[in-house]
Amino acid sequence: MTESTTVTRRPGLARLRAWPHRHPVAADAVLTAVAALFVLTRGDRFEHLPGERPWWVLLAVLLVVPLVWRRRAPLLVFGWMAAVAAVQWFFARALVADAALLIALYSVAVHCGRKVALWALGVIEFGIAIAILKWAPPAGMLDAFVFLSGLATAAFVLGRNVRTRRAYLASLEDRARRAEHERDQQAQLAAAAERARIAREMHDIVAHNLSVMIALADGAAFAARGNPDEAETAARQVSDTGRQALGEMHRLLGVLRGGQETPRAPQPGIEQLDELVAQVRAAGLPVSLTVAGPAFPLSPTAQLAVYRLVQEALTNVLKHADSPEQAWVRLRYRDPVVEVEVGDDGHGRPMASAVDGHGLSGMAERAAMFDGQIEAGPRPGGGWRVHAELVSRRVAPA
Repeated sequence: MTESTTVTRRPGLARLRAWPHRHPVAADAVLTAVAALFVLTRGDRFEHLPGERPWWVLLAVLLVVPLVWRRRAPLLVFGWMAAVAAVQWFFARALVADAALLIALYSVAVHCGRKVALWALGVIEFGIAIAILKWAPPAGMLDAFVFLSGLATAAFVLGRNVRTRRAYLASLEDRARRAEHERDQQAQLAAAAERARIAREMHDIVAHNLSVMIALADGAAFAARGNPDEAETAARQVSDTGRQALGEMHRLLGVLRGGQETPRAPQPGIEQLDELVAQVRAAGLPVSLTVAGPAFPLSPTAQLAVYRLVQEALTNVLKHADSPEQAWVRLRYRDPVVEVEVGDDGHGRPMASAVDGHGLSGMAERAAMFDGQIEAGPRPGGGWRVHAELVSRRVAPA
């Protein structure tokens, strides 16, 4: 029979064991009532007090009743009971109710520190010693001391073990809570990073393709009267660009949906730079692509970063450059660095949105993923220049 089956078949026992922890005051009240009932009904068989019965009843009540507060004020309860026992030692004989001191010692051992608990054990041992010297017969002193000291030591050790076990369980619960909290934090950070990644992708796709479509549409409108064939070609390029943007949007939305099967297309990389440059040329901006240095393998993630950097930089040229005559893309391999440069020869400075918008911050984030850096600013001879470096040690070979 497994443990889970045992617990399932004995739910009443589990509830009974948990009841004292859920209702400590009520549990201590029941314990006190049982102890008082035993002392008052059976104690007269063991007590040998001179005088009237009410005196030993009063001492028994003063020893037993404080147990109700043993959890809330264990040290105070123990001190009170020790004081009552001292009065008893001066004026009476041993009582069955003295066993309540063992419960008080156990409570101190559970709820107080080690030094306080040892002090309480020392008080009990001292009380045992003087009680034996006064009340025990000479022939049985040693046996009585060993027996009573054993009871006191057992109460002390049991209390300390319970305290240690509770502290261990509390530490496990605290570690579990902290692990759960850290797991939630990691999940939130991962979700935020994924949202930022998708936002960058959305920005790059939408901004670039819309900029190209606007440039093509303007060119088609200009050429519609004088050159219908050229206008038709520009309109077809607008349509192709829109379909490409729509396809990439569907791919991203498929990732967001998660559970649905969507056609998977490879991510754009360095091999697609020629198509990107051709698309920008079709929008009316002459662009050249130059690759220098011995090429070395780059991971798909690194290639995507390079592609998006070039795409965003060319998009900014289309959107913000002032009458550029040409633009250029230069890709240089300098092991262990991949260098990307995009520039134009436009006049004046770009609009503020090109500098302070999300595009350049997204490029900086992509470069930072590969321990790289990015520089963007006006060229001395006019126009704008974006320069980025990616460190290849963060790039796994293909």
